[in-house]
Amino acid sequence: MNILRLYGRVLVLLGSEGRLAWALALANVALASAQFAEPVLLGRIIDTLTGAQSRGEPPSWSQLGMLLTAWAGFGLFAIACGTLIALYADRLAHRRRHVVLADYFEHVLQLPLTYHGNTHSGRLMKVMLQGTDALWGLWVGFFRDHLSSFVSLLVLLPISLFINWRLASLLIVLCIVFAVLTALIVRKTHTLQSQVERHYSDLAERASDTLGNIALVQSFSRLEAEVTELRQIVTRLLAAQMPVLSWWALAVVLTRTSTTLTVLAIIIVGTFLNIDGQATIGEMVTFMNFAGLIIARLEQTVSFVNRVVSEAPRLQEFFQVRDTVPAIRDRPDAVDPGRLTGLVEFKDVSFSYDGERMAAANLNFKALPGETIALVGATGAGKSTAIALLHRAFDPQSGSIEIDGTDIRHFKLSALRRNIGVVFQEALLFNRSIADNLRVGKADATEKEMREAARRAQALEFIDRKFQGFSDRVGERGRSLSGGERQRLSIARALLKDPPILILDEATSALDADTETKVMRALDEVMKHRTTFVIAHRLSTVRKASRILVFEAGRIVEAGTFDELVAAGGRFANLARAQFIVAEPAAALAL
Repeated sequence: MNILRLYGRVLVLLGSEGRLAWALALANVALASAQFAEPVLLGRIIDTLTGAQSRGEPPSWSQLGMLLTAWAGFGLFAIACGTLIALYADRLAHRRRHVVLADYFEHVLQLPLTYHGNTHSGRLMKVMLQGTDALWGLWVGFFRDHLSSFVSLLVLLPISLFINWRLASLLIVLCIVFAVLTALIVRKTHTLQSQVERHYSDLAERASDTLGNIALVQSFSRLEAEVTELRQIVTRLLAAQMPVLSWWALAVVLTRTSTTLTVLAIIIVGTFLNIDGQATIGEMVTFMNFAGLIIARLEQTVSFVNRVVSEAPRLQEFFQVRDTVPAIRDRPDAVDPGRLTGLVEFKDVSFSYDGERMAAANLNFKALPGETIALVGATGAGKSTAIALLHRAFDPQSGSIEIDGTDIRHFKLSALRRNIGVVFQEALLFNRSIADNLRVGKADATEKEMREAARRAQALEFIDRKFQGFSDRVGERGRSLSGGERQRLSIARALLKDPPILILDEATSALDADTETKVMRALDEVMKHRTTFVIAHRLSTVRKASRILVFEAGRIVEAGTFDELVAAGGRFANLARAQFIVAEPAAALAL
């Protein structure tokens, strides 16, 4: 993405504020045009005075009055345009910044889990904050300086050629020199600045990763090591940044040098032209002012280019994330089915993460409403993949998954997931109050409903012990709670949602034996009249399942009830014996 196209995308994001943006743009054009009236009028006034003096006559007061009145009129017009820009440019930029930030946040939340698995959350936060900061800065700069600078250059050169083409040629040479130098510096610094931005991303990821694992850092005495590694990133960042700063410092030096040389050239050339009668003193004064104006505008232009080049890597990252198309999204004809009954059927479902090894291969099974289906097998056997396909974390490459006889890809994502409750193996909690975390399951839940859900999940006792009860904050990722407390809250959240389909992904793995027994009794009650999928490694938790599916290498290799599979003496029976769930055959005969 080149610089001009990138800047064009920045301006396009002004979006719904188009009318105000055009009004500010026109105000900039008018302001830039009006500013050239002052040097021209000053030159005319000086020529009027010097002409009258050379003739030994008093100046024409009527002519001077007209010139001064015009000067005052242009001045008032410039003040009005400047006031409009000052009042509304910042407001426009701030409004759009927050709208774009919210849109970015919404877009990132819609990206699939595979994207988030490969992209650090610290980087996404850095891209969001720095990207919107860069947009705000360029929008404000566009309305305050950039546009007026470009318009000024376009207006000044034709006017200067009309007044005196000989003196105007000096200004044209100055513009060409500036353009060449700026292009050279941009070419030298663009790649360097991209390297700088990569180091900033590394810095954000490292700091976020360390802070997110502060307990690990402190318990393993990693404090000094983490700080040292962070400082090494900072050192590399500065090493990449310094050459960029040196190039732009050179630009400043060349700007000041060219300013001095241009003014000096106008004085020398203007003097000779005046002697030859080819330029008046007023024209020399006008071009002195023109030179000051054009140099100021060129400096603003260089500053603008510097800003865009510096922000380009951040903006490119921002647009890359923004342009990422979610692999899982609603079809144009997707519908909201309302509350489903929970008849789930996998039909020849296959899926691969890498296109080589199958994570799920030809899965065929049906779960009737109210049934409990247990998925067991070794780690990586395909259990979690099958369930992820059910709530569309991914879509199968072949086959289909139907609920109530309809392919789930025909449902709106939000509607599908509203019908599915999930209790994850790792309890996922926001750094908010207990009530806020429970209301994730049901946004309008009353305290009575939350208390009932917490009671059924064996969580009410510890909530009531909290100083602020349901208003107590749980800390980042629920760190103020024990593992068992976090898991019971996540179970209560799923109970509050009351979905027709429930997924328990090792839901009791963090509970002690006593609490697990209580929660399993509560879950037995909750699982009635709803389709439940239980992912389990501890086979003691799936004794009462309607059917058990044994996974191996992405395939279902056995299926049946607990007793049927033990009696069959296959893989499930071996797993059960390994966990001491059933006795060895010989021992059983001896009894």
